[in-house]
Amino acid sequence: MHPLLQHTRREFLTTTANGLGMMALGSMLTEDGVLQAAPPIAADPLLPKAPHFPAKAKNCIFIFMEGAPSQMDLFDPKPKLNELNGQSLPESMTKNVRFAFIKKETAKLMGSPRKFAKHGQSGMEFSDLLPHMARTADDWLMVRSLHTEQFNHHPGQLVLHCGRAQFGLPTMGSWLNYGLGSESRNLPGYVVLTAGRGTSGGASLWQSGFLPSVYAGVLFRNKGEPVLNLQNPAGLPPELQRKGLDTLLELNQQRYDQFKDPEIASRIAAYELAFRMQTAAPELIDLSKEDPRTLEEYGVNRKDLDVKASRGGGPGQYKSFAANCLLARRLVERGVRFVSIMHASWDHHSNLNNELAYNAGMADQPIAALVKDLKQRGLLDSTMVVWGSEFGRTPLGENRGGNPNATGRDHHPFAFTMLMAGGGIKAGHTYGETDEIGWSIVKDPVHINDFHATMLNQFGFDHLKLTHRFQGRDFRLTDVAGKVIKEWIS
Repeated sequence: MHPLLQHTRREFLTTTANGLGMMALGSMLTEDGVLQAAPPIAADPLLPKAPHFPAKAKNCIFIFMEGAPSQMDLFDPKPKLNELNGQSLPESMTKNVRFAFIKKETAKLMGSPRKFAKHGQSGMEFSDLLPHMARTADDWLMVRSLHTEQFNHHPGQLVLHCGRAQFGLPTMGSWLNYGLGSESRNLPGYVVLTAGRGTSGGASLWQSGFLPSVYAGVLFRNKGEPVLNLQNPAGLPPELQRKGLDTLLELNQQRYDQFKDPEIASRIAAYELAFRMQTAAPELIDLSKEDPRTLEEYGVNRKDLDVKASRGGGPGQYKSFAANCLLARRLVERGVRFVSIMHASWDHHSNLNNELAYNAGMADQPIAALVKDLKQRGLLDSTMVVWGSEFGRTPLGENRGGNPNATGRDHHPFAFTMLMAGGGIKAGHTYGETDEIGWSIVKDPVHINDFHATMLNQFGFDHLKLTHRFQGRDFRLTDVAGKVIKEWIS
């Protein structure tokens, strides 16, 4: 799809039959003082645009649990795995498999101590580590049959966010803002909220790639200055700042008129948005006016679980993650198109029981509260909520360094679980199956590109047609793959 940059007034007047006459009239009226001369402004690239067809979803909150949570300890119970605990897999199953750290020769199956139960009318299964999410079972679509080609973190994260394990590609949020624009005039169309240790992929997970930079994610903080360097230096009055921006606008506009470079339009839009954000962003992160019951439901003032765990990011993560979930709802209310909540890390190669309990305790209550809150406010129908990661964990215990006492799991791209809610996604439904030990998929496999195609479908896009020409070819989020999974759609 060619960038839908709006025509300026000057372009309109000079490309229509009556343009010259209207320009002459405008000139005379300006000379008479009836009109005030003003430079034409390159239109904001984030102005709302129409999708290919009517959409069920308008906004997305993507909750990225970096590092890969263990699906057989949270969502996909495997009694047979517990029976086979301590046994080796046949060589035929591991012969051509690459692991990140596991030593095949001595690897043993490792069962799970977690207790699972069915919840809601749907009977969806959750482990005892997720009691709050379990109570929202009938709002979720649980997909147990995701797979990917990448078994290391950064490549896997690029596939999840960009469709391929390659640098320089736009992320999901960038594609949606490119296709739809944003309904928020005072906040970015794509906002990123982080907690924990920081993701392996860093800023490459919210980049705009070859799309104009206006479509990149903007990193927000949930306390202090929302965006670094957003506030004015001491002593700079707003009137002087406005005059400076107007001067920059004129210079950038002259350059844009000459070259029509979309990056210049992005620059103009970024300066103007930053000016408006100086008021909107501090108001956004001020939770003091929220109902105390809402703060309690999200667990904003909870204390961290007192267990030995270091991968979750250190003290204060329970409060930080809960605040991010509440901010995501506030951002959606204000028209932000795509909100990414990132937490690292779930990369539990050791100390799985403690580490997973810590992270699950951090995420469980706020995520459940977010879904309930969106539903109560009538926003869940139009807001897609996604819980996912780059891959899953092995049914084999981690035996790095030949340690016989495996206490964690390695990376596993062949079968893992993701959850979705809202945005026209079928609720209370479990899709796909893995084998009796969780090694491979036995029913309804789903590639990451299939997930992307279905997500875009809910936002009103044919994933084959949401494209951008770059270096002589048309690129899309789903690359050369992807199919819409109709069974997910309500």
